[in-house]
Amino acid sequence: MSETKQKIWTKDFTLIVIANFFIFAAFQMTLPTLPLFVQEIGASDRWIGIVVGIFTFSALLIRPTAGKMLDTKGRAPVFLTGLVIFVISMFSLAASYTIAILLLVRIMQGAGWGLSSTSSGTIATDLVPKERRGEGLGYYGLSGNIALAFGPALGLFLTDHISFTMLFSICGILGFTALMLALNIRYKKGEKPEQDPKTKDTYVPRFDIVEKRALPAASLLFFITVTFGGIATFLPVYTFQKGFDSQYIQFYFVIYAAFLMLSRLFAGRLYDRRGIAVVFVPGSLSIIVAMIMLGFLPNPAYLFIAAALYGFGFGCVQPALQAWAVNRSENNRRGMANATYFSAFDLGVGFGAMTYGFVAEAFGYSTIYFTSAFSVTLSLILFLIMMNRFNKEQNSNAPGI
Repeated sequence: MSETKQKIWTKDFTLIVIANFFIFAAFQMTLPTLPLFVQEIGASDRWIGIVVGIFTFSALLIRPTAGKMLDTKGRAPVFLTGLVIFVISMFSLAASYTIAILLLVRIMQGAGWGLSSTSSGTIATDLVPKERRGEGLGYYGLSGNIALAFGPALGLFLTDHISFTMLFSICGILGFTALMLALNIRYKKGEKPEQDPKTKDTYVPRFDIVEKRALPAASLLFFITVTFGGIATFLPVYTFQKGFDSQYIQFYFVIYAAFLMLSRLFAGRLYDRRGIAVVFVPGSLSIIVAMIMLGFLPNPAYLFIAAALYGFGFGCVQPALQAWAVNRSENNRRGMANATYFSAFDLGVGFGAMTYGFVAEAFGYSTIYFTSAFSVTLSLILFLIMMNRFNKEQNSNAPGI
């Protein structure tokens, strides 16, 4: 294969990376500010969880449809439609002064997010060479990580200086910028099945909501992203209960984002050269140690070390699992493979956020993180079982293994 075909940073790949950055920046700026907006419009605290949760539920429902449409209708229509819905919903937030309107807008926003994020991941997959897919998706993921590093803090900063109307309008402009960039991408056409479409391996049933070859990676991801739900939802109040300064939790997320970006710079390349085991095993072990440290958390030093370990581990396993999910699937099923992968991500975060609320109430916050360590350990055990099964089948030529 020629050197040109091996190139990652083409014009189109650069455009999708930058567009993804603007999408995630708009989303991350609203993440910590929406609860404040709910309070401003006079709704009770119980509505905060509903407003946040209904977004995830909407995105989760739309992802299988997005995956199927990506594989049958093409990348551009789905991506551009998702971006238009996402942009309109961002501007609509500025006029959502009743809880009923806000819930409708959040449903629309979740649909736009589900369509656009599933599409952008699939488009990025199309644009990188298969032999460098782990590395390319690692670079692609950096755009979202950079937005994560500054988006929430910037959103909170702006709420102290401007109105929510202005804040959501700025987020809408960021989304519109992503749309303008997306219009300049040359999209690849969906590929036809590699075998006879009537054969067992490529036949697609009418009730098509998952890509079965992506399920191993997606199931592992679910047990790992459960930990993210526990961290994002309960870590701030847990550290407050421990008597830590409020700035420490901000440092946690900055350290987390920094090590997440650092690991992405080499983990994808290592996956391409050595396979998933050399990336997934140390990455998951790093997350397990981080969760145990958060469970004990005797002082802020444990918090910061856990942030570094969690960022490093998550940055290793996430792009590797996405590349593995796509590589195991047929070329004409990349859209559904990405939809299956991101659905597992949503399910894990949502399940963790909801379940750990009951765990915290019954056993305390520290139990959340010991339980999370067990969840990741289960993922590691399942991975080893999968690898043993694949080796026994002597399927050494299967992509991504």
